Amino acid sequence: MSDALPLIALTVGDPAGIGPEIVLEALQDNALARRVRLLVIGPAALRPAALPNSGVDDRPGHRWLETPGPDSWTMGEAQESCGAAALAALREGVRLARAHQVAALVTAPACKEALHLAGEKIEGQTELLARLDETSRYEMIGLSGKLRVMLLTRHLPLSEAIASITTKRVVQHLELFDEALRGIGIEHPRIALAGLNPHAGEGGILGREEQEILEPGVQRARAAGIDVLGPRSPDTVFLEASEGDYDGVLALYHDQAFIPLKLLSHGTGVTWIAGLSFLRLSPVHGTAFDIAGKGVADASNLLAAIGTAADWCDRPEGGRPLLAQSRLGCPTQGG
Repeated sequence: MSDALPLIALTVGDPAGIGPEIVLEALQDNALARRVRLLVIGPAALRPAALPNSGVDDRPGHRWLETPGPDSWTMGEAQESCGAAALAALREGVRLARAHQVAALVTAPACKEALHLAGEKIEGQTELLARLDETSRYEMIGLSGKLRVMLLTRHLPLSEAIASITTKRVVQHLELFDEALRGIGIEHPRIALAGLNPHAGEGGILGREEQEILEPGVQRARAAGIDVLGPRSPDTVFLEASEGDYDGVLALYHDQAFIPLKLLSHGTGVTWIAGLSFLRLSPVHGTAFDIAGKGVADASNLLAAIGTAADWCDRPEGGRPLLAQSRLGCPTQGG
């Protein structure tokens, strides 16, 4: 029955970006409507006239939940009002997810510059959501087919990212990654650690970070029972993982992770935050201000994010949804 479908909260993101366009496409997708009910969260000015502004309820079909936002804006530009609107929707989405009133939270892209203009001096949505969820142990994971990549560092200048790589952080991230993969049903995760230098340092010839920082982290993680190999040469490890040789790769910096993810995703890339008390997924792309409002945005990544949320929240394992009652994802509704 329709009212048995999982209710997934979906924020519209920055109104000046492509978020509203791809959200509208998701609302019009008939195949998706047979799998989930969407609760779209955003300003009244973006609500389609045919979509009821009913908030959370048990009725079948999609619905809207209005949050504060402007009546008009300039497309394709970072603006304080749009940043404030994106923040309002995100805060409401987190509130509902933490209260188990929705099965998952999917977020359309927000603009970091606009968030800063609105007063939130944050690195990105990941950090904001973790703060709203009151957790300090979390991390972003990119998904594309068989390729699952956790980031050791996120949106940092490369010099700062490299400086922040420590053996302790490697071990902590491998522990969280192992738990997260088990939470989605992989009983014995096999993880690879990407190297930092070309060819993983070539035994110290091309850099000693592998020997001095990464290898000790692998040894400690293996001693704790985690099946991890590496550091592996970063020019081959992502291809190996995409072909199923590993269940996940721990990448050391943002572009090391997202270049292979975006190359291989072909419009189906998704990001997931492990460590939250609820399941949060999003498309891998940003606000795409350069094409916003032109009617050419591709909703494939957003549809993949919603579909993944539906899979993980609705697939029984011993009579329970995957990720239930963990700090990795999907709470049962009404629990």
